[in-house]
This record gives sequence, structure tokens and C-alpha cells, in this order.
Amino acid sequence: MIKLVVFYEKPFCAANAKQKQILRQSGCTLIERNLLEHGLDAEALRTFMGDKKVEEWFNPAAPAIKNGEIFPETLDEASAMELLMSNPILIRRPLMVIGSEKLCGFDADKVSEVLERYVEPMPKINCMEKGCLEKRAE
Repeated sequence: MIKLVVFYEKPFCAANAKQKQILRQSGCTLIERNLLEHGLDAEALRTFMGDKKVEEWFNPAAPAIKNGEIFPETLDEASAMELLMSNPILIRRPLMVIGSEKLCGFDADKVSEVLERYVEPMPKINCMEKGCLEKRAE
């Protein structure tokens, strides 16, 4: 089964490049999307945030946050979403869709856990069954 991941990234981001490499090495096929031109409405973007605190929706390395212009911990959900929609560089990345699950940020343990739910194990072959050995000999 193919492990398909829709991966919303900031183009040319070194961290996102490393994350994509990890996913590919794990056997994933990526559909890459530009996070800065994501085309998601606020409701769709909110689904990626799950039960994270509002401050965890934000990329702490975004210039406006590093420079002290925006303090995510002081924002309510509506104000935070308005900022994220108007300035996508603020969104914690990557956003990922794996199966029916959506993730915000790259937590390797969480990503592994989600991927395991969407990969079917290879069925075991019992070569002691009648006919199996004959087929192998052909």
C-alpha cells in the first residue's frame, strides 16, 4: 500500500526539505503544496490544528513572532485564525494530510503513529500449504 502524504510547505525551507526526505525514506509518496498559497479557507485550515493550543498554531521562527510584533499566547481562536489567513508565513509547518488525519507541525513520533494506521502489513505466506512448494519449484 502506498503511503500518500499531502505536504503543505514553505518552498525552499531547509527544515521542510529534511522532513520530506525523512518521509520519502520511510516509503511515503508526497504531494507537495505551497503553504504560502494554500487555498484553504479558515474552516479547512482549522481542521489541521486539532486540539493544539492557539499558540501552537504559529511558527515560532516567523519574523513577526521573533521580532515581538505578534504574541500568539495572547490571541483567541478567531484573532489567531484571521492572522494566519492573512499571513500564511505565520502558520506552523508543515501541514500534512495522511489518510483521513490532518497534522500541523512535524512531530516525528506522531507522524510515525499516524502512518502506521494507514499501512497494511504484508500478509504472511504459509509455504507449508499443499501446492505452495510445487509452485516454488516451477
